[in-house]
Amino acid sequence: MERRDFLKIGSLAGAGAVVPVSDLLAQKRAQKLKDKNEATEQQSDRDYWVSLLYKMSAPVLKNLSKGELKKNMMVEYSPIWDGRDKNVAYMECFGRLVAGLAPWLALPADDTKEGKLRKQLYDWSLKSYANAVDPASPDYLTWNKEGQPLVDAAYIAHSFIRAPQALWQPLDNKTKERYINEFKQLRRVRPAYNNWLLFSGIVESFLLSINEAADSFRIDMALRKMNEWYAGDGWFFDGPKFHFDYYNGYVIHPMLIDVLKILADRNKNYNEAYNTEMKRMQRYSEILERLISPEGTYPAVGRSVTYRVGAFQPLGQLALIEKLPGSITPAQVRSALTAVMRRMFSVEGVFDKNDWLQLGFAGHQPELADYYSNSGSMYLTSLGFLPLGLPADHTFWTSPAEDWTSRKAWSGKPFKKDGSLDN
Repeated sequence: MERRDFLKIGSLAGAGAVVPVSDLLAQKRAQKLKDKNEATEQQSDRDYWVSLLYKMSAPVLKNLSKGELKKNMMVEYSPIWDGRDKNVAYMECFGRLVAGLAPWLALPADDTKEGKLRKQLYDWSLKSYANAVDPASPDYLTWNKEGQPLVDAAYIAHSFIRAPQALWQPLDNKTKERYINEFKQLRRVRPAYNNWLLFSGIVESFLLSINEAADSFRIDMALRKMNEWYAGDGWFFDGPKFHFDYYNGYVIHPMLIDVLKILADRNKNYNEAYNTEMKRMQRYSEILERLISPEGTYPAVGRSVTYRVGAFQPLGQLALIEKLPGSITPAQVRSALTAVMRRMFSVEGVFDKNDWLQLGFAGHQPELADYYSNSGSMYLTSLGFLPLGLPADHTFWTSPAEDWTSRKAWSGKPFKKDGSLDN
């Protein structure tokens, strides 16, 4: 800014007053953010969710469908990257994205604005699934190196479990055969002694669901250890030691309940285990909902906090399958999660200029990234969008907005007294 402009600003502020340029710029940024938020809030909650999920999905699927993901994705790696093969980033990006996107893609086609966006992503997705396992494609993913591919193969398998008729059945026989072979060769990976056991379990459970030979030991080991690692009141240890983080949401409850569902559908002896886990997942989700502040924030605790709203996957999954605990209503969950999304994704830097997700929590904060994280890892945030699999006329979307628990509590309104789960 030239000297005469600075003096002009000072005179406008009042005789003898000088307003620092930094303060004026801060005020301008704050007003810009306020205007953006006010414009966004004019959208319905569903329209907002759709626009956000489309924004994060389009660059990934458009490029992968053309075999250009590795060519065009600008990957950002943790400042403390541990030296593993950097190509794992592309499989992380695709696998984590489709695991959250799958229920929405499974909705019937329609001619609405939303339907057209969904159809575009769906078409790109089927081509992307094919390229991801085609050795002749420039975007053939890193299936055969490192142990990391087990993690993201699990998310791909989870996408098939969540939308089998929409995403698995339409694939051509060659592509299906390639996925089956890739999933089976991942038995070479010895999973870490923590939530990774569920990655093996979900892959094998998917194979079981399509009547392929599954490694029952891997499924059984995951179930046995998770049962041993149950801490109480809806929480699991992530391995032999307890960690206060969101891995109960990122991995444990959602994958455990779906493994048990597949087993229970085939053998009623698993019904009790499924019902027990459902109660635990519901209790954990009650706690998650109470962690959302009146302002739409939540504690930035634990490792992998850069996975953003993926932390709320259990809430979204229970809403999707209509199994929310009686203590919280669908509208309450929708309102709370929308508040979190508006707060988090309105911060500049979450996306880069080309709409690729960047490292960070609220904004671009690469210093928060763990040694195993890259910008592809960030697409786990899509797991917070599972309720989009409910049609637009479902009560989750049509019910009037409701205050969530902490908003009621901190405004002096009646709210449900909390308890605990005995088993």
